[in-house]
Amino acid sequence: MSCSCNSYTTDNGANPYVTNVEKMTLQNLNFRTAIWTGCNMQMTLMCVPKDEEIGLEIHPNTDQFIRVEQGNAVVRIGKYKNRVDFQQKMCKGEAVFIPARMWHNVINIGMNPLKVSVIYAPPNHPKGTVHHTKMEAEMEEY
Repeated sequence: MSCSCNSYTTDNGANPYVTNVEKMTLQNLNFRTAIWTGCNMQMTLMCVPKDEEIGLEIHPNTDQFIRVEQGNAVVRIGKYKNRVDFQQKMCKGEAVFIPARMWHNVINIGMNPLKVSVIYAPPNHPKGTVHHTKMEAEMEEY
């Protein structure tokens, strides 16, 4: 099963918003969908296909929280791009806190798409961001 387009395209921030994050994450088929963007925080949902990864990245001014809603992953974190020396496996219900200025990557090691919910503080993507694929996300970042 691969990840592709779906109907979640509405970013409900910065209004009060109640939702079942796990259910929305499991239904999300986009690589990244911003569902709530406020002034100080953002939540996105991600679907990472089997044998793929989010990609090594760093956020200079943004802390990040990533929770696995489905699947199995390995998270790698480090102070230097060429030395991400912290590594840990993650499964459903587990989360990682990633401080700003730390290189990190999340790799899908399971047999199905990895579904994660992600909180950025402050927001990292424009309000309403939808990336149907990783390639689309990478093209927008450059």
